Formats: sequence, structure tokens, C-alpha cells
Amino acid sequence: MRRTMTPPDGHLPALQPADGPWSIYVHVPFCASRCGYCDFNTYVLSAMGDDAVSGYLAAAHREMDRAAQVLGQRPAVSTIFFGGGTPTMLTADQLGELVDHVRTVWGINDDAEITTEANPETLDEDVLSGLLEAGINRLSMGMQSSDEHVLTILDRRHRPGRAVEMAQLARRVGFDDVSLDLIFGTPGEDLDSWRRSLDAALTAEPDHVSAYSLIVEEGTRLAARIRRGDVPMTDEDDLADKYLIAEKTLTEAGYVNYEVSNWGRPRNGRDHRCRHNMAYWLGHDWWGIGPGAHSHVNGTRWWNVKHPATYRSRLADGRLPVEDHEVLDAQQRHEETVLLRLRLADGLALSQLTPVERHRAEQIAEQGLGAFEDDCLVLNLSGRMVADRIITDLLM
Repeated sequence: MRRTMTPPDGHLPALQPADGPWSIYVHVPFCASRCGYCDFNTYVLSAMGDDAVSGYLAAAHREMDRAAQVLGQRPAVSTIFFGGGTPTMLTADQLGELVDHVRTVWGINDDAEITTEANPETLDEDVLSGLLEAGINRLSMGMQSSDEHVLTILDRRHRPGRAVEMAQLARRVGFDDVSLDLIFGTPGEDLDSWRRSLDAALTAEPDHVSAYSLIVEEGTRLAARIRRGDVPMTDEDDLADKYLIAEKTLTEAGYVNYEVSNWGRPRNGRDHRCRHNMAYWLGHDWWGIGPGAHSHVNGTRWWNVKHPATYRSRLADGRLPVEDHEVLDAQQRHEETVLLRLRLADGLALSQLTPVERHRAEQIAEQGLGAFEDDCLVLNLSGRMVADRIITDLLM
């Protein structure tokens, strides 16, 4: 990896976009409150001042214009993803104006996937209808759990059942692509609690389910509580058991695991993979708009300054809000390809491997952790359980 400090004016090295699809990520850094496990770049909106939203929006629109100047002509955008934070702290009209700006600058494919994340408590029928009218066609809600105790430990504000209700309402309003995010491994969550959360999620018949093991990040309130002994830390065996429960429950319900932590339900001729996340995992190009957002163009990565005030200031001065950047060398790009694609159900093409790595891939298959399909190494369930170790062994 070749890393250089970005000049104070926010200039990037010359970018040569790759052929193929490209995407826009928009980071909305506001939340109603901060969850105890969260280490994302988020801020409680009520503490940010009266002009926080208007200032953020003005800066985000400016960054789109600057991105267009830097990149020049690009193909129409294939995916847009509003993440956060809680993007639905903005109004549907405000989100729609951002979508319209992308359309004006680059164009948007007719079949583009346009996703917003949402906290269930920010939604109702009018909001959901407004999101559809704004051009958003995929809804991704943070359900996390149906267990009130688990939600309390995580400092989630929505009540049990709210996410399921909003997913069902979203379907009635007209959303054809609804996803629910779950977290397993919260201190105090037992196996039956996790089963009930999965069963509750399935009552909403979502098109997509993400199930992630809780990662306790240093500096969070939850990490401090565990360190003090207020709540117990979940062990690796418990996490493994819960992953197996998720795989069994979701597979039996007709969902297909297409990435280690993600399942899609084939319906109406679609497999309902998250196309935006697939763009990340396949190494496509994207530009990240917003404070702390990350971007990637053909092996060059950069990330924006984190604080919304600094972000606004940089753009008001006519500068890109880039904090720093790095240019991946050939070895770094190879390692990322192995790391990301081996997590996909489509597998890792053997043509991407060196002769030594191909021999290691054969050993992985001999150990019963995967198989060769269409000249790709594809991990099975046992392999997915130890995917991180396999990737390390393959690249050692």
C-alpha cells in the first residue's frame, strides 16, 4: 500500500475509474440517540444546533458537484445507499432531493437499487409513502432483536415488534425490497431469545436478512459496562451456536446465504441480494458523500473528515472534505480480492490465486471446509464458520 498525505486543499491523486458499474454512498450522521454498542461516525441531532440538517444538506450537495468535477463523465449510477446514523432523520423530500441531484449529475439506471437504512421509530405510513415517491425502492431496517432485554442492553429505542410492524407496512405501501438487520451475541441473550428474534423477523416475510455477531468496540458504553463486570461478555462458542441457528432457520424458510452474514429470499425472479454491498465486495467503484464517508475508485481509497462542522467548512471553502487517502499496490489489491470474494457464495476464482495459494486452496477443500465449483473455491457452512482463519491461511 502506498499512502500519501492529502494536501490541505483536499486534492486527490489523478483518478482513473474502472470500467463497470459504479455507486454512490451517502452518510447521514444524525441519530435521535446513540446506541451503547455503536462506534460509527454519528451524532445526536438534538445536540448539533438548529442548522445542523440544513448545513449538512448544503455540504452534501456541494460534494456531489465536486465529485462530478473530479471524475468527469461516468456511466449512470447503478446503486445508491443512504447509511448512517439514521438517514430517516431527514425528511423523505430531503432524501429525494439528494437522489435527484445524483440523477442530474450522473444519471441513474432505470433498474437502480436505491436503499435507505431506517430506525423503525422514525417510520409511519406517510414517511414510507414519501420515501417511495422520493425514488427510494429498498428499505433496510435495524431490528436487532425482538427481545426487550436485548434491546435495552443495546440502548435501542424502538420497542419489540416495531420493526416487524414497519416491514409489513412497507410492503403494503408498495416496497418490493425490504431488509431486516439482526444482531446476535448481546450479553444476556440466550439461544431461545435468538430463535424468537429470527422467528419474529420471518413473520414480516422480508426479502433480505442480515445477521451479524455483536462486536464490542473499545470506547463504547457497552465495552465499559463489560469491563466493569456489569454485563457478561458473550463467548465464541455461543456466537457459533447462534450462527448455526440463523443458517438453519433462514435456509428452512427459503433464504439463500450469499455472503457469510447475509441471506436473500428468491422472489419474483430476483434473488434479493443487496446489490450495493455486492459492489463493495466485488471491488467496484463508489463515491462516499458525507462526514467520514469512505470512497474507492480503481485502487485509490480515501475518507472524509469526520466532524460535520469540519466537513461543512471544507466544502464551503471550495475544497474536497478529504481527510486522507491511500493507493493500494498490487499485493494489497490481491489480498482484498481474496478476503472479500471468499466470503461470497459465488466463491473465489482460482485464477485469482498464485500457484502456492491454489495448493493451499486444495488443502482447504481436503479439510472439508469448501469445494471447487466452476473453477472457484466455495466455502461450505463449516468453512463459513471459520472464514477469517481460512483467509489468513490462504494468504500466509
